[in-house]
Amino acid sequence: MSAEPEAAQIVELAQGIFQLGAAGGSRIYLVRGTRKNLLIDTGLPEAFPILVHQLGLLGLTVEDVHIVALTHEHVDHIGGVPFLPPRTTVAAHVRAANKIDLQDEFVMMNRAFGGAARQFPVDIHLEGGTIIDVGGCALHTLHTPGHCSGAICLYEPARQLLFTGDTIFAGGTLGGIFPSGNISDYIATLQQLSCLRVREFFPGHGRNSADPAGDFEKAIRASLRLMHDTGALFDALNTRDEFGKMMRSISTYAKRV
Repeated sequence: MSAEPEAAQIVELAQGIFQLGAAGGSRIYLVRGTRKNLLIDTGLPEAFPILVHQLGLLGLTVEDVHIVALTHEHVDHIGGVPFLPPRTTVAAHVRAANKIDLQDEFVMMNRAFGGAARQFPVDIHLEGGTIIDVGGCALHTLHTPGHCSGAICLYEPARQLLFTGDTIFAGGTLGGIFPSGNISDYIATLQQLSCLRVREFFPGHGRNSADPAGDFEKAIRASLRLMHDTGALFDALNTRDEFGKMMRSISTYAKRV
């Protein structure tokens, strides 16, 4: 944690909303409200000095971060949380919070990024419909499973802005289906997002989208193709026999216990 922070670009997306550089994991967004300051995601653990540096350029310290809202449980989005002051309020969807609390490596993927798990509490368990109002900006929580089960997007209806995490990227690119995610939830999520009035969306990686409607449409088509291709793959593998063997094994085990 002692390395000199890299120079990073800071972009003011709208009044009081800043996009911080993406060096080391996910993009980080700062919402400066009239009452509270909120971060959306925190990047990887080793990128925390960069976050501190960027906050300083905006006249803030980590002590000025009141709330962190996590878009999902992957370590490249949550890795900086343990280095924030203990009084910082951490919010995540209840399904993400459960995995973080249990340090579920299969889902969080700490080792995949070369790091060790770090325990931290999630103070607020978000559900779809929860509103985080920091003063002058009210973010509406949307539960958006598919990439993983605990994924959320945050919607600011007054300015029609959407923070998508890894649910969808610019160009309609899907964030991929990781452990605890699935394609059918992904399709429902994208259909839900396509019904919103969105002027621009800000993803966890890559460029921002100035054509949300077009990108949602592309993503829905891609997810439906993926569903079809997955079904064709299962047909080709003829999994019925394997499924039967698995069920017989489970039945035998259940009788023993």
